Amino acid sequence: MMFRDLPVYADMRALALPWATTIPRHWKVKRAKTIMRPVDIRSIRGEEDLLTVSSSRGVIPRSATNVSMFKAETYAGHKLCWPHDLVINSLWAWGRGLGVAKHHGIVSTAYGVYRQHRAELDSSYLHELIRSDRFQWELQVRSQGVWKSRLQMTDDRWLDAPLLVPPATEQAAIVKYLDHANARIDKAIAAKSRLIALLNERKAAVSASTFRSLDAPSRELRHVLRKLVDCEHKTAPYVEDGEYWVLRTAAVKSGNINWSGAYPTNAESYQAWTQRAVPEPGDVIFTREAPVGEAAMIPAGRKMALGQRTVLMKLRDEVMSPQFLVHQIYGGLPQERIALATQGSTVGHFNMDDIGWMRVVVPELAEQQRVVAEIEEVSRESNEVIAKTQREISLLQEFRTRLVADVVTGQVDVRAFAATLPDAPDVIDELDTILDDEFEESLSENLGE
Repeated sequence: MMFRDLPVYADMRALALPWATTIPRHWKVKRAKTIMRPVDIRSIRGEEDLLTVSSSRGVIPRSATNVSMFKAETYAGHKLCWPHDLVINSLWAWGRGLGVAKHHGIVSTAYGVYRQHRAELDSSYLHELIRSDRFQWELQVRSQGVWKSRLQMTDDRWLDAPLLVPPATEQAAIVKYLDHANARIDKAIAAKSRLIALLNERKAAVSASTFRSLDAPSRELRHVLRKLVDCEHKTAPYVEDGEYWVLRTAAVKSGNINWSGAYPTNAESYQAWTQRAVPEPGDVIFTREAPVGEAAMIPAGRKMALGQRTVLMKLRDEVMSPQFLVHQIYGGLPQERIALATQGSTVGHFNMDDIGWMRVVVPELAEQQRVVAEIEEVSRESNEVIAKTQREISLLQEFRTRLVADVVTGQVDVRAFAATLPDAPDVIDELDTILDDEFEESLSENLGE
C-alpha cells in the first residue's frame, strides 16, 4: 500500500502560490530569510574536498562525477560549505542547480551558501522541497537576467522565496517515507537498467562474432571519412524552449541517440556551435571522453550541434555506410583502440589522431549492407525489449517526480504509512529484481497505463 490510496489531509487551506495552491491548514509558510542566512567562509589553504552542484544529484564531491572541467592552481580563498548548508549555483538555480550539502568542502565563489538560524527545516525535507518539480516555478521566476542561459539567483531574490514549513515530526515522516519510496524506485530502475545492459552485451557479442567472420581488408578510419570534426571545447547554453538540440555524450548510447541526454538551445547558439560542421543525417557522432567509444548515426528530423567531448564523422558514402561503421565500432576492430584508450583510466580519452588511426574493415558496400541486415535481424527482439524497458524507466522517473512533489507540498498525507516503516530502507538485494504486484498496479494507475 506504499504507493496506492494515499490519503489526503482532512483540512486544507488555499494559498496564493502558483506551485502550491492548497496546503494542510496546520502547515506554515515562511520566507527563506526568516529561516536562513547567507554565509561566506573562505578556505585558507584550499585543501578541502572539491564539491560541485549537479542538476540531477544536488551537491556532490567532484570526485564522484566524470566532469572534465579544468582545476584551478589553488583553491585558497574559495567558499566553504558544511553538511546541512544549502548550496545554490546562482547561474543554474532555474535548472535545479541547487541542493543541501552532505559533505564539508570547497564550492565555487559564484555559488550561494545558506545556513539555517536554527534547525527549523529538516535538511532532507528542504532538499526534496526545493528540488521538487513544483518548486521549479519559484526558482525560475526568481532568477533574473536577459538571456535564459544566464539568469542569476541573487541572495536577496532567494531569501525572499516562500518555503513550506510542516511541523518537525511531519517533516521527519515525509523524509522517512521518501527514503523508502526512492529506494524502492531506485531498485526497480536498477533492475531494468541491468536488463538493458545485458541485452546490449548480447548485441555487442553478435556484432563481434559477425565481424570476426569477415574476410575483408582493413584501413585507417581517416581514409573512409570526408571529414573528422572536433566539438567546441565549451558548453553550448541551455535554452528551455529552444528548437535546436545539443548532443551531449549522455545522448549517445549503445548505437542510438537518447534524447533525454540531449538538451535544447537557440538559433544563435546553433549557428555558433556548427561553424566547423553541421551534423547531417547519415553522419556518425562518436564520444571521445566520458564515456569513450559510444557512437550513433545522426537521425533526420532535428537540427543538432555537437556537445563537449564528441566528434563528428562525415563518411565517404561510396566507401562505407554509417550503419556499418556504428556496428563495427561496437563489435569490430575499433574495440582494440577503445580498450587501449580506457585502460588504466577512470575517465578514458581519445585525441583526434587516435580516432583517425583506428582501423576498420572495408568490404564492398553490398557486403556491408548484408552484414548490417544480419546484425539488425538477430538483434531485433533485443531492440524491442530495450525500447520497452527504456519507456518503463521513463515512467518510473515520472512517477517519482510526481510523488515527491505531491508529498513535500502536502497534497497527500504519508504520516500513517511512515509510522509503519523501519528507520532505514532495506538493503537492496541485487538478485531481487522483481517488483511486487502492488507497486506495478500502482504505477499503472498513477500514469494512466
